Order: sequence, then C-alpha cells, then structure tokens
Amino acid sequence: MRVEACHFCSRPTYPSKGITYVRNDSKSFRFCRSKCHKNFKMKRQPRKLKWTKTHRMQAGKEMLVDSTAQFAARRNVPEKYNRDLMGHTIEAMERIGEIRERRERAFYKKRLAGKEERELEEDRKLVAENEHLLPRHLRSGEQHETEAGESVAPQTTQKSKVFGGERRRLKARVDGGVEMDNDNDMDMD
Repeated sequence: MRVEACHFCSRPTYPSKGITYVRNDSKSFRFCRSKCHKNFKMKRQPRKLKWTKTHRMQAGKEMLVDSTAQFAARRNVPEKYNRDLMGHTIEAMERIGEIRERRERAFYKKRLAGKEERELEEDRKLVAENEHLLPRHLRSGEQHETEAGESVAPQTTQKSKVFGGERRRLKARVDGGVEMDNDNDMDMD
C-alpha cells in the first residue's frame, strides 16, 4: 500500500481515495479531495493559500528541514521479500515516527516560547494607551500617589437593605463627597 502526498496541499492520499489527474506528457498528479483539484485547475499557488503545507512551511509554522523526511522518499526499485528485513523495516518506521513527533514538539515549543511575554507586553501597551477608560482608582496616576505615601481613601460600597426596584438616592457634592437624599419625591398630605 503506497500512501502518496496530495500534489496541492501535501496531505496524505490513501489508495482508492482522491483524484488522479494524468497530463498529456504522462505526468500524474494526485489530489486528496475536490477542493485541491479545483484549486489546481484554477492554477492557484499553494504557497499563497494558508491552509496548505507549503504555505505553513514558508511561514515558519512547520519544520522545513528534517532528516526523517528522507525515509519517506519514494523508492521504485522492487526488493526480494525477506522476513527479517521486513521486521526491521517496520520497527524502523515506528521509531522514525517517534523521532519525527519529538522533533515537531520541540519545534513548536521553541516557536511559541516567547508568546506569553509578547501577549503580556501587548496588553500593557493597550492599557497604557487607553488608560483614560479605566476607573480612577485603577489608573497609574492614582497608584503612584499611593506608593508615594499620600492616602487615597478606598471607596467602600455598602450593600443596600432595600429590596426590589427601590434604591436610595445619593447626591454628589461639588467637593467630591456623597450626600444621602432623604425626601422620597412623594407628596404626603
């Protein structure tokens, strides 16, 4: 059983699956699905489509050079069956798969190594640019005042004992204080 790679997206194409297109110069192209075949007929470049293996390799998201890829090279020379050789080959195939997986994991870890720090730096930059949208007690100016020793009174919120839609009215004073409003806005005769 020969598993070939799709000519367009490099996905594995198994026997009896996909589409095989043979050109007049007897060059054959194997496609894993109709999507790849249509894109090939439209003369699209796999490098420019983000879902293809070629684009991922070019963008640095997939491993480009790996010695394990040489073992997957196509060999058209038939060999005489040898039971020992067959056993060693199957063991080697499993081992090669393990090695490739380990290398890919290491590659991805290395590629994503500084991602958390970069995201944290971007978040800090975003907060610094939009600081005016933050509540006063969270702004950096207020934090610097508290670090310098000046006391900023913490805002305490008291839970209202009133249920339902009723709330006590608060009046904001010019000096920054809050005053309770005692009149209920109701006419009591």
